Amino acid sequence: MSVDHYTYRVTWSAEDGEHVGLCAEFPSLSWLSKTPEAALKGIRRVVSEAVADMQAAGEAIPVPLAEKHYSGEFRVRIPPQVHRALATEAAEQGVSLNRLASAKLAA
Repeated sequence: MSVDHYTYRVTWSAEDGEHVGLCAEFPSLSWLSKTPEAALKGIRRVVSEAVADMQAAGEAIPVPLAEKHYSGEFRVRIPPQVHRALATEAAEQGVSLNRLASAKLAA
């Protein structure tokens, strides 16, 4: 398991006045720094330390999102009136409900 495979992001924190490094697989961890590069370096180090601690404790380590298999299918429950409106829109456009929903989600 390489910590290089995790999903990292750096964004500006107006509240803190610094850049914050984040890791999607470890949402409770973050690292603040004056530069984006240092924020990324910091969060990578914190994740590496967390993984080492988890391994030492025999805990399950999160699988990187990039290494998970995605089927392309998921189920969404919506109110019947929304379902009807989407089905009507799909019919008017001459596309399947699945194609319409996929296009809307991708937008």
